[in-house]
Amino acid sequence: MNRRETSWFSNRLNREMHILVYGDGGWPLLVFQTQNSKCGNYEDFGMIDTLSDYIDGGRIQVFCVDSVDEDSWSNENGDKAWRAWYQESYYHYIIEEVLPYIHGENHSDRRPIATGCSMGATHAAIVCLRRPDLFEGMIALSGVYDARYFFGNWMNPTLYDNSPVDFIAGMPADHPYVALYNSRKFIFCVGQGAWEDEGIHTQRVLDSYFRSKGIEIWCDFWGNDVNHDWPWWKKQIRYFLPIVLAHCGA
Repeated sequence: MNRRETSWFSNRLNREMHILVYGDGGWPLLVFQTQNSKCGNYEDFGMIDTLSDYIDGGRIQVFCVDSVDEDSWSNENGDKAWRAWYQESYYHYIIEEVLPYIHGENHSDRRPIATGCSMGATHAAIVCLRRPDLFEGMIALSGVYDARYFFGNWMNPTLYDNSPVDFIAGMPADHPYVALYNSRKFIFCVGQGAWEDEGIHTQRVLDSYFRSKGIEIWCDFWGNDVNHDWPWWKKQIRYFLPIVLAHCGA
């Protein structure tokens, strides 16, 4: 497997940001890490090995990005307006810096599939739901989709844009993104076992808003034995990835 690391200084984030790339071609898979983790997190917990046949077979090319959660979502003692601004800056880093890099490395204009586990799923949902024109698929595993879980009852317009349950609730049913959502393959999955309570709750809220607006996004709830942990995320990515790739024609 071809594995390489690159980095550049992001002026938006005022820090060096790293990306690990696995494979030489195939459909691009953008991977967000679990909370506070760097780009090696996905590999360290065995997910690259789990997907090695897809990578070595040229079906996917994986791009793992750093997080900045320690300064945004996890920074409980920080100024809330600054934390929200920094998360918004991370969103723009992904859209305006990482996506062009992916297209250049992948030598294609394929719209990536975004994925992540736990906090990584939250990031995947934010970018895909805000910009469905730029992503073809999404597999969000065990995320939390309400910013109040991290910020309490504080809210401003910037944080609203990074809180999927809020901006989906506020989206008109005739918004042009509804048709775009329905032309993509976006999947939310959560278990109903240990450490999944907030993920279950916020995914159910999203599911209800999707249904009320005619948005046909798949929200899947696995069993009571399915915990918020890597062994289950490995099973889930193996289950959902072929479905999303089939949609992509890959």
